Amino acid sequence: MRNAAVLLIAVASTMAVSACGTMAHPVAASLAAASGKAPTSSTGGSVPARIIGDGTAASCTSRAVVAAVAAGGMITFSCGPDPVTITMTATAKVRNTSALVSLDGGGKVTLSGGGVRRILYMDTCDPHQVWTTSHCQDQSTPRLTVRNLTFADGNSTGHHFDGGGGGAIFARGGRLRVVNSHFTGNRCDSTGPDLGGAAIRALSEYHGRPVHIINSTFRRGVCSNGGALSSIGVSWVIRDSLMAHNRAIGWGANPAKSGTPGGGSGGAIYTDGDRYTVKIYNSIIRHNHAKEGGGAIFFVSDNLTGSLRIEQSTLHNNPSASFHTAGYPGIFFLGVGRPIIIDSTLN
Repeated sequence: MRNAAVLLIAVASTMAVSACGTMAHPVAASLAAASGKAPTSSTGGSVPARIIGDGTAASCTSRAVVAAVAAGGMITFSCGPDPVTITMTATAKVRNTSALVSLDGGGKVTLSGGGVRRILYMDTCDPHQVWTTSHCQDQSTPRLTVRNLTFADGNSTGHHFDGGGGGAIFARGGRLRVVNSHFTGNRCDSTGPDLGGAAIRALSEYHGRPVHIINSTFRRGVCSNGGALSSIGVSWVIRDSLMAHNRAIGWGANPAKSGTPGGGSGGAIYTDGDRYTVKIYNSIIRHNHAKEGGGAIFFVSDNLTGSLRIEQSTLHNNPSASFHTAGYPGIFFLGVGRPIIIDSTLN
């Protein structure tokens, strides 16, 4: 009862700042009611819950999103009964002091970069977001989750800190999870041998654990490499998802051929590194294009220990203008053995 009273007093005393309040999150509240305790993070502290908006579309602003993401916690939106698009006037940046940042759009919220800026950013090795450990390249937090959101028209062109890329989301360090979300019309730099990820660029996931992509779509992304996803040394698990009409538009591949800027591989997915895995289940990758190699997937494990597994999926019409691995249309693979293809169609 004491914990419940403290929670009620805290909620009652919270004031909205830029239409972003700290309130009893519906999931957090139900957990608290069932257990008699506030929900906790992996480090044992309570998880703050925040609501963006006051029930009207006008109250759901870029400023409120930026403030909520910087503060961290479980974040939802109250923007009225109709779908709403929030055009970001600044990139929302995760502070590395947050244990958890969870954004849930409820299926009604689009975050737009307006074609001119990245939408969401996390980097445990960026001192501007606070260094919290001596091993920023391998730390367990923040844990960033996005669900039931649309990310549209993000653009990270010209942002090259830690290699650039990630027109919608750039995530280095901690953990990243994407659930039931949609990415459309995102961009990053048009050239560069190892730069990529029009929608998502991931680096330095904690202990080599995979990024999870679940029930999500990626359409019309354009970047030097990886029209949807890109990473270096990061594993992925992709389930029940669609990647369509994405393009890798660089040229000269990696390493860049003499006289070229490099890039152009992985129409949908571009991955590089040493020991890592990409696992794709029950997904469709179609109508993507690479100016160089891997119209659907470019996979290179430099020390030949990485593996690619595709199950119950379809890869269709993903042309590679320059090169692919014989017998695996749409794929360029350099790793351990051959790609593992189970109950899937490649054509």
